[in-house]
Amino acid sequence: MKVADNAVVVIDYTLTNNEGQVIDSSEGAGPLAYLHGAGNIIPGLETALAGKEAGDEVKASIEPANAYGERHEALKQEVPAELFSGVDKVEVGMQFQSETEQGPVLVTVTEVGDKTITVDGNHPLAGVHLNFDVNVREVREATQEELEHGHVHGEGGQQH
Repeated sequence: MKVADNAVVVIDYTLTNNEGQVIDSSEGAGPLAYLHGAGNIIPGLETALAGKEAGDEVKASIEPANAYGERHEALKQEVPAELFSGVDKVEVGMQFQSETEQGPVLVTVTEVGDKTITVDGNHPLAGVHLNFDVNVREVREATQEELEHGHVHGEGGQQH
């Protein structure tokens, strides 16, 4: 069976940036299972895997526009430190959910000052060129329940 919309695909992968640094890998965590065509993975990787079969090895180089988007400096802002009054110690790298007019947004602390804290609403991989080495382990038909829920159940997939 070939990778196509509504197929469950199980992959092993290593993700690196253009400098060759490993950003993420399924090694040690077990394979990733996803529902193809349901937006469970970034568009560029989904396109690269379409039509592949179990046993295929794929190298995909993905521009930010087909991954997590470009960085937008407008998504960085300085906010009063008292907004974090319930947190013992705010540190760079911490993430918080912020309510905005467009709904909840995950922000990352990038700077901590005495009176202000700088947060960034960009995805941590926004603006990063991504390089995937993928081994397709399995391709199968999705169950009706997986199709209804829009994700894979069981090992390597999301739980409901």
